[in-house]
Amino acid sequence: MRMFGHIKQSLMVLASLLMLTLPMQSQAEEIYENPSAVAMALDGLIVRPITLVATVLGTAIWVVTLPFSLLGGNAGDAAESFIMVPARATFIRCLGCTSSGRKIEYDD
Repeated sequence: MRMFGHIKQSLMVLASLLMLTLPMQSQAEEIYENPSAVAMALDGLIVRPITLVATVLGTAIWVVTLPFSLLGGNAGDAAESFIMVPARATFIRCLGCTSSGRKIEYDD
């Protein structure tokens, strides 16, 4: 039971750190896509859950490899690859869009 408490505490710390890094990405690039309803449905039901799992797994991989990344001096690059790329695909992308960024509405 004690090990479960340590794991729970570690996951809470990781989740907190991830939540602190996401606001830094709020100034995302502007995109001008117009996805269809089918693309939105597939994105919401299939792609987003997969990218969310990739974000969680990437965070776990980053934590496991962190000592080596710190020794090698590329912890930031590893965080970008393992955490931020899938997090952007999950949270900073309009529903059904193919590239990460904030959808801009424009008048025709």
